[in-house]
Amino acid sequence: LRDFLLVYNRLTELCFRHCVCNLNHRLLTGHEEQCLEGCAGKLVHANHRLVRAYVATMPSVLQRRAQQLQEPLPGASPGPAAAAGPGEPWQGS
Repeated sequence: LRDFLLVYNRLTELCFRHCVCNLNHRLLTGHEEQCLEGCAGKLVHANHRLVRAYVATMPSVLQRRAQQLQEPLPGASPGPAAAAGPGEPWQGS
């Protein structure tokens, strides 16, 4: 969500700087309005493409992370429960 909001804010700022040249009036001029519609339309379309790509890659990213979490850390010794063997109670010292 944070990344989406950052992209949204950047796109908004880009279109505003590109299209709005006069802040003396409360309403947009016809030229400013057309420019903003075109700019925002292009950027919204690009953002939709980014979101589709993100959604398509997320399952594989989550699967890799899950596999990494299941792998033991290198150099880590098995815990006391793992040393006891399956089905055997741990006999602490």
